[in-house]
Amino acid sequence: MREQLIKLLRQNARMSDAELAVMLGVSEEAVKAEIQNLEEEGVIKGYSAIVDEELVNKDTVTAVIELRVTPKRDCGYEEIAHTIMQYDQVESVSLMAGAYDLSVTVKGTNVKEISLFVARKLAPLAGVMSTATYFVLKNYKMNGILIEDEEKDERGYYFP
Repeated sequence: MREQLIKLLRQNARMSDAELAVMLGVSEEAVKAEIQNLEEEGVIKGYSAIVDEELVNKDTVTAVIELRVTPKRDCGYEEIAHTIMQYDQVESVSLMAGAYDLSVTVKGTNVKEISLFVARKLAPLAGVMSTATYFVLKNYKMNGILIEDEEKDERGYYFP
């Protein structure tokens, strides 16, 4: 039940306990108790809406920044990751395997603002060896949810 409940909550966290209970074939109390357990165990960190930023504010710019970092002797990447996540512009920080070490997603009001954030805040941090910034042009799917509806062809189909 736990995995199925998590999957349903990922799809729509606004479903009521009663709706979830029907879908899972268990009691509403069982759903309520399991959600409470998931929250107490830290499995569920919070609830949020997946928002199409372009419909909210066309001026919002999102960038993904790759950082190559020299890890510190006693704490590895933890200290620099914790420093970076304190900035308001930062949406997410992830430790990566591969060509770079940290992936940082940031939001700003324009390209210049994000560029200055990288140049003045991220690049000068102790241990940062290099950065690469990629600007998001369009989101199609986020957290498993389709952002862009498929365009419908109103011409119809003609088969002779």
